[in-house]
Amino acid sequence: MNIDFKKYSDELVPAIIQDNTTNKVLMLGYMNEEAFLKTNQSKKVTFFSRSKQRLWTKGEESGNFLNLVSIAVDCDNDALLIKVKPTGPVCHKGTDTCWEEENISNFGFLSELENIIENRKDHADNEDSYVSSLFRKGINKIAQKVGEEAVEVVIEAKDNNDELFLGESADLLFHYLILLQAKGFTLSDVEKILRKRHKQE
Repeated sequence: MNIDFKKYSDELVPAIIQDNTTNKVLMLGYMNEEAFLKTNQSKKVTFFSRSKQRLWTKGEESGNFLNLVSIAVDCDNDALLIKVKPTGPVCHKGTDTCWEEENISNFGFLSELENIIENRKDHADNEDSYVSSLFRKGINKIAQKVGEEAVEVVIEAKDNNDELFLGESADLLFHYLILLQAKGFTLSDVEKILRKRHKQE
């Protein structure tokens, strides 16, 4: 791996730390060549601390280490992307990330949709909301809707109309997200089970 440490006057290359599972950016640190070599040797991320003016292995005091998964250098050979498995909160303030974000998986628009559904659940008295009306009707009605949409997906899968199949698939996924919320769960809970099963295979 060709890293251009000498591009910087202090020979410190920025290192972006990313959770290998959730893809959340956890923190930004700096590495000189010695820190890079120690990281590869120990498999625990080590930086050069500009405040302490020495090598600093993240977690050496707190025990919240960053276990190395992989290192990639960018197209200009002057920045690193380091994927890790953290053993605890990353920020010295006790938060998961240095941006005070919760270190959980983000499923893009599906996560946005989950937040909207959660809001409808919290305001189930909203007469104008279809989702709120399902929460008012209770778990049995929500489960029934999931069953109905699942049948529709199976029916459309047997035909050759891709548009209808995808439409019914969207309906099924949407109502499944509602059912998860009704049961007090999210996609992250399902993801954890899938990851656990994957490791067992």
